[in-house]
This record gives sequence, C-alpha cells and structure tokens, in this order.
Amino acid sequence: MNWDETTDDTAAERLVAASADGEDQAVEAALRPKDLDEFIGQEKVREQLDLVLRAARARGATADHVLLSGAPGLGKTTLSMIIAAEMEAPIRITSGPAIQHAGDLAAVLSSLQEGEVLFLDEIHRMSRPAEEMLYMAMEDFRVDVIVGKGPGATAIPLELPPFTLVGATTRAGLLPPPLRDRFGFTAHMEFYEPAELQRVIHRSAGLLDVEIDPDGAAEIAGRSRGTPRIANRLLRRVRDYAQVKADGVITRDIAAAALAVYEVDARGLDRLDRAVLQALLKLFGGGPVGLSTLAVAVGEERETVEEVAEPFLVREGLLARTPRGRIGTPAAWAHLGLTPPRQATSGNGQGDLFGA
Repeated sequence: MNWDETTDDTAAERLVAASADGEDQAVEAALRPKDLDEFIGQEKVREQLDLVLRAARARGATADHVLLSGAPGLGKTTLSMIIAAEMEAPIRITSGPAIQHAGDLAAVLSSLQEGEVLFLDEIHRMSRPAEEMLYMAMEDFRVDVIVGKGPGATAIPLELPPFTLVGATTRAGLLPPPLRDRFGFTAHMEFYEPAELQRVIHRSAGLLDVEIDPDGAAEIAGRSRGTPRIANRLLRRVRDYAQVKADGVITRDIAAAALAVYEVDARGLDRLDRAVLQALLKLFGGGPVGLSTLAVAVGEERETVEEVAEPFLVREGLLARTPRGRIGTPAAWAHLGLTPPRQATSGNGQGDLFGA
C-alpha cells in the first residue's frame, strides 16, 4: 500500500483538508494570482523571489532552480506558475510519483525548450535513479542516457537547453543533501495569519461574484487553518448556504451558521478532529494513551489519526505526542468545554503517580 496516496484520499474527503481534488484544482485555476504583485502573504518569500527573478531577467539568463517547501495549500504551485509568467517562459508540470524511472525523467527533460520552467511537485517522492539523473541535469544541463544492458551498455550524453526547475515538497527533510544543494533559491512557505486570509477571501469573493462583509470574511478566515486553499473551499460552501438560506450576502452570522452545518468549528476543527479529542479526554482522561488504542476508539485507521488529524491538533496546542502516548492539553479541555480530572491538570498526570 502506498501510504501517501491513502492519506491523500482520506484527507480529500474532508472540507478542511489541505490537499486538493479535481474540483478544487479547477476552481483554483480561476482564483490563482497571475503575478507577484497579486500574490497575498509570504512577504519574505515574495521579496526574495522577486530579486532572484529581476536579476535573472536583467542578465538575460534563466532563473536559478527554486525549491519551495511547506504544507499543502499554501501556494507552491501558484508561485511556480508566477515564476514562469514573470520569466515569460512556458511551464511544464509533473510530479515525483510520476517519475518512477530515470527514463521517465529523461523523456521530460529532453523535450524542454530553452528557458522553460519545469515544476516538479512532491519532489521528495521521486525514485532514486531519477533523482541521481536530476543532479547532472540541474548542474550541467545534460544527462547520460544508458542504451543496452550489461557489459554492452553504452552511456550517450544528451545536452539540455538551460531550464529552471521549481521543486515543491511538503517534506523537505526527505530530500537528500546533494539535491537540496543544487537549488539556487530555497524558500519555506509559512501558514497564513487571519488578516492575510481575509484578504485572500475578499479577493476570491470578488472573482466569484460573491458579496461578503468584513466580519463574514473574518469568520471564515478564523476557521481556515492558516491555509488559503481551505479558506477558498470554505468560502464556496458558505456562498452556497447564503444563496439558499439567505439573500446571498455573507455576514458573520451566515458564515457561522453555514460552517456549523458542515461541522467546522470556531478553531477549524472538523468531526474527525473533535472525535479524536473527545476520545482522548472522555474515554482516557486526557491520556497518555497509545496511538493504536486511540485510533480504535474513534473507529479510524492508526495512520489516519496520525497523519490526517494529529498534525493540526498538535500545531494548535490541543494534543501532545509524548514517549508514553498522546495527551490532551489544557487548551483541549477548554475547547470542548470539559473539566479536566485532577491528574490531568499537571499535563500528563505523572505527578499524581507519587501522590503529588
């Protein structure tokens, strides 16, 4: 079983999933900013990338290879398209899982035009033979194509036109150092602040011809987990509710009512997130409890809880992973409106083992 694909499928079913399905990708194409001036958020990345692209244009050269890392839904694909637009170059889009053999990569590279941007999503999932071929392509703009097998195999050098590789990854730590070192510019995408997400929502609402007031945008932004993709998805669902249940104008009350229907609470937690917290707090007194036991309690696979639900709960400070198991934090008790038992108030209950 390819676990990355399994978790992607599970996450795609959730309204607050950061991954994108076919519908999201189609809508995103219409909502994507076309240049750096339109791109909202990621101020440092924008400023640094603008310098890299301006300098390349001034030299009349292709831009340095770019590595973008960060959680899904923060704009890595959008930035790759902006890089191509700013350099007035075509863009070729592929992904790591699609490059399973060195020959797959050689076919893509050999068809590139001079100055073209190659966007390689999920670059950390590329096969090792293709990865090693990419080293030479990035540095020397050539690849060695192996013809034949065994002692009679021959390496034929293939010259490549200068191109710009834009790699995107959600797990930069999985990239080998030789590959990371060949990128001239590396940027990490941060989660968005609520004020930035409000600007994203207002811009998207204008493109979707949806009327929304500032309080309505703030309500959606507060539940969007710091991710523009989620903000745009929630906006579309709230738009549907406003058109059916109200006069089509999104206010704070309308947004709150709509997202209550879709079970997304004030902190952006959905049904799965709350089920994990409720099991942890109500059934196990706040923990510590093992991951497998917690997964059984909520009726989900162990990997689903670990990879789909836990990252956001940990980031929000609602759950902690410890050597003894998962524990609920005081913030988790407060969010669910529950009173922690006495041993839970010390964090993990260790003090009460000795009567403290």
